[in-house]
Amino acid sequence: MTNSSTTGTGSNTCAGDAPADTTRRTSVARTVTDVLQPRNALLAGMLGIGLAAAGEWSGLLWGFLGALCAGLIPAGYIEWERGRGTWGDRHVVDRTKRAPIFFVILGSIGAGSVVMVLGNAPAGVLVAMLALWVMTIGLLAVNTVWKISVDSAVASAVVSLLAVVHSPWWLAAYVLTVAVCWSRVALGYHTLAQTVAGAGLGAATTVAYAFGG
Repeated sequence: MTNSSTTGTGSNTCAGDAPADTTRRTSVARTVTDVLQPRNALLAGMLGIGLAAAGEWSGLLWGFLGALCAGLIPAGYIEWERGRGTWGDRHVVDRTKRAPIFFVILGSIGAGSVVMVLGNAPAGVLVAMLALWVMTIGLLAVNTVWKISVDSAVASAVVSLLAVVHSPWWLAAYVLTVAVCWSRVALGYHTLAQTVAGAGLGAATTVAYAFGG
């Protein structure tokens, strides 16, 4: 009787732990994906790129303009459409409904780049904008047939660009990109392959930067 009772108690504890572990994992994944979402990653990244490109604090203003056009305006558009009931949340899980977002990003980055050219912005910021524009074209093209991860692509692009303009030590920040990839898979928004493909495309922005620079 004692053994049976002990076994039963152990079984119930294990059974109770499983949902708790799942809830905790989901909570952590949700925090990671929200904190490191594209608009936040681009805000931090473009400020760093602007500072490096200008070599002085004035570059932060150009970096902010880049973040505004590449991340904040598109995020605002997504929230606006979400408020209208077009999408359930910022993740836009239905791949077929994502095209308008990419076109907004392309238009916003293009408009911002024009302002930068007219304002004689540092070349490095302009090249970073070009790299992000090219990446968005790639995301749009792939998205027509497959749900590639935008969050993973942006997280990877920011780290790779910072590594190019500042120091290779920034590559250590790829641990954050890995965290983003993990969170997207853990929350069921993407498969592992979709996040790896996104991260790979994001890393390729350094190629555009290298040629542009």
